[in-house]
Amino acid sequence: MLLWTPGNRSAAQECFQRAVDVTPLMAARVMVQLRQAAIPFVVAPYEADAQMAALALRRFVDVDLEARFVANVDGADLEIALDGLDPATTLFVISSKTFTTLETMTNAHLAAAWTTAALGEDAIARHFVAVSTNADAVAAFGIAPTSMFGFWDFVGGRYSMDSAIGLSTMLLVGPEHFAEMLAGFHDMDVHFTTTPLEENLPVLLGLLRVWYSGFLGAQTLGVMPYAADLARFPAYLQQLEMESNGKGVDREGGPLSVDTGLVVWGEPGTDGQHSFYQLLHQGTRLIPIDLIGFLEPLSDHHDSHDLLMANLIAQAEALAFGRTAHEVAEAGVPPAQIPFRTFTGNRPSTMLLLESLTPRALGRLVALYEHEVFTQGAVWGIDSFDQWGVELGKALALTVAGELTSDAPIEGHDASTTAVIERYRQARSTWA
Repeated sequence: MLLWTPGNRSAAQECFQRAVDVTPLMAARVMVQLRQAAIPFVVAPYEADAQMAALALRRFVDVDLEARFVANVDGADLEIALDGLDPATTLFVISSKTFTTLETMTNAHLAAAWTTAALGEDAIARHFVAVSTNADAVAAFGIAPTSMFGFWDFVGGRYSMDSAIGLSTMLLVGPEHFAEMLAGFHDMDVHFTTTPLEENLPVLLGLLRVWYSGFLGAQTLGVMPYAADLARFPAYLQQLEMESNGKGVDREGGPLSVDTGLVVWGEPGTDGQHSFYQLLHQGTRLIPIDLIGFLEPLSDHHDSHDLLMANLIAQAEALAFGRTAHEVAEAGVPPAQIPFRTFTGNRPSTMLLLESLTPRALGRLVALYEHEVFTQGAVWGIDSFDQWGVELGKALALTVAGELTSDAPIEGHDASTTAVIERYRQARSTWA
C-alpha cells in the first residue's frame, strides 16, 4: 500500500497506474503455466491476505480453478493442502520477499520434492512461479527468471496484497477485477490524502482506536464482519494491526509512556453472538468492536440476508443503549432476575456499511484499515512499518532446531527451556 503526501501525489498516481497496467502482463505470463495446471497453490509466510481475498471475492472467480494456501511450517498443514491433488495439474506460487523465510522455504522444498517425485526434476520450471525480490535465490531454487514476479523491496508483507503478492488473487478473479480492487485502494488513498480531518474516515477510525486505548483503557478490538465471505478478514487484520503498532519505543528509540496496539480478534456474525457477545454486553471489560455489513446480499438467500442485517443493526443498538432495570421490570421479568437481565449499554461499536462486496469495495475496505493503522502510529510517534519483534523468536528457533536433533549437551538456555528440549529429545528418539 502506497502512502503519500499531497506534495508527491502525482508520482504516487503514476505508480498506481503502472500497477494497473501491469496486471494483464502478469496474467499473460502465468497463464502459460495455468494451461497445464488446474490448481494454483500458494506457499507464503502468512497467507491470511490471499486467503481472505480468495474467499471475499469468490463470486468473481470466473475460471475453473481451486486455490489452496499453506503458511504454517507444521507438515500437517502442507499434507492437508496437498491431499487429493495431482502434481501434473498443480501450480505453486511461492511468495516470499527475501526467498529465505524459514517456514516458506521449508514448505517450498517439500512441495518441490512432491512434484519432482511424480514429474521429474524439470517440473520445477513448469509448475513453480515466485513472487519475490531475490532473483538469485529464486533462480537457485530452479524457477525460471521469466516466472518471477518482483515488487519493491521496501513493501512490507502486510501491506502487499495489492502488489505482485496478490498474484493468486488475480489468477482467480482475472486482471479486470484485480484492477478494480486496485482502483478501490486508490479511492481510499485519495480520500485519505485530500479529505478534511473531521470527515476523513481513516483518521477518525484511527483516532477512535487511540481514544479507546489511551483514554478508556481498552486492550482489545473486536472485528465482526456480518458476511461469511469476510470470515478471514479478522485474521488478516491481526497481522496488519498488531505487527504494525505493537511497539514499545518511539521512532527515536525512546520508551513509550502509553499503550499501543490493540489486540485484534473477531468472528463473522452471527457466530460470535452465541459465544463471546455475552461478555461484550455484560462483562466488566470495555471492548470496542467494528461491525461490518453489506446492503446487498452475497447469496441468493435474500430472507437470510434480511435476518443477518437485522442482527447486525440490533447488536449495535443493544451495545449502545442496553436495557435498564426499569425496562426489564416493565417487561414482566421476576424481580430476582432483573439484575441478571439488565444491560448497562454504552459499549462502543463502529458500524461500516458497504453497498456490496465487490473487488473495488474490498480494496477500499483494506485501504481504510491500512491508513487507520498509519494514523495511530503517527499519533503515538512509532514506526508502523518495521517488525523487529518477529525476528527474535525466529532466530532462537534456528538454534533450538539444531539442538532438538543433536546429542550434544544443551547450553546457553534457561532451566525451563533446557528441560523442554530434553523432553522433546526423549520423545523424538521413539519415532525418528
